[in-house]
Amino acid sequence: MNYTIEGEPLPVLICNMEAGETMLTEKGAMSWMSPNMKMETTTNGGIGKMFGRAFSGESMFVNRYTAQGGPGLIAFASSFPGSVRAFEIAPGQDIVAQKSAFLASTSGVDMSIFFQKRLSSGLFGGEGFIMQKFSGNGMAFLEFDGCIKEYDLAAGQQIIVDTGYLAAMTSSCSIDIQTVPGVKNMLFGGEGLFNTVVSGPGHVWLQSMPVAQLAGAIRPFIPTSN
Repeated sequence: MNYTIEGEPLPVLICNMEAGETMLTEKGAMSWMSPNMKMETTTNGGIGKMFGRAFSGESMFVNRYTAQGGPGLIAFASSFPGSVRAFEIAPGQDIVAQKSAFLASTSGVDMSIFFQKRLSSGLFGGEGFIMQKFSGNGMAFLEFDGCIKEYDLAAGQQIIVDTGYLAAMTSSCSIDIQTVPGVKNMLFGGEGLFNTVVSGPGHVWLQSMPVAQLAGAIRPFIPTSN
């Protein structure tokens, strides 16, 4: 399988597949395809996997597309202005990403729920509690919101991220939650009560416009019906 990612900030992933190759996709992600692509809707791992995907913000079922009888083509469009990134997944090269990041993957990639161990992350962390972990062998294609900025963190090095701006990180990183210092800062600073602290070693991907932030920004301008 070879692929191209075209058209940011409204990107589309175009995959050219050999006969017999299979792609797994989020429900409704397919945009166009050649006639020889066979579709099968599946739980891809049973009831546990199905409910795990639902808990992490994805649909309970995934679609499998297989090229039959020869090479095939299939395209997947992003659901939000931003970026589609390709990740090569292998043992020791797991990726942890925000909920609803999954767009498509080759059949050897396994998606599971990633829980932070710290209770504070679970209670207050937003993306810090429930994320998605991609492991196995193959390519995973994830969609992020807005522009993406990447950082390499050394062992013990940290970066503080406002809730929702953490798009993905290598599984060698860890995250925790810290309160915004000062009562006035909490109440009047407009940054919320908590920040996410990402610690290295590892690589992080940060996004400039989380969809929740965009929704909040345009809400005052949406007319309400009388």
